[in-house]
Amino acid sequence: MSKGDIVLVYLPFTDLKGKKLRPALVLYEGKRDLVLAFISSRLERYDLKTSVLIMEEDPGFKVTGLKVSSVIRLDKIATIHKSLIAGKIGTLPYYLRKK
Repeated sequence: MSKGDIVLVYLPFTDLKGKKLRPALVLYEGKRDLVLAFISSRLERYDLKTSVLIMEEDPGFKVTGLKVSSVIRLDKIATIHKSLIAGKIGTLPYYLRKK
């Protein structure tokens, strides 16, 4: 995995009684850990100051591996161990990396 990859990560519930598979953008790759920005399909919650929209209509949407229009939540960043990654589903289109 490397910067710009979109991955699926197992995120624990806040009560630690379970976990859910969620998409995230790799911002940085260390030896054992990754710094990720979480991705959500709940577009109504986005704030342009802290989020980046990825719309299905965008020419590079297919390479993301996402199923629906989504928002990269730059206000939801975490460092996680690489073992929590289920796999890579796509990459962030180059034109969005410049933003």
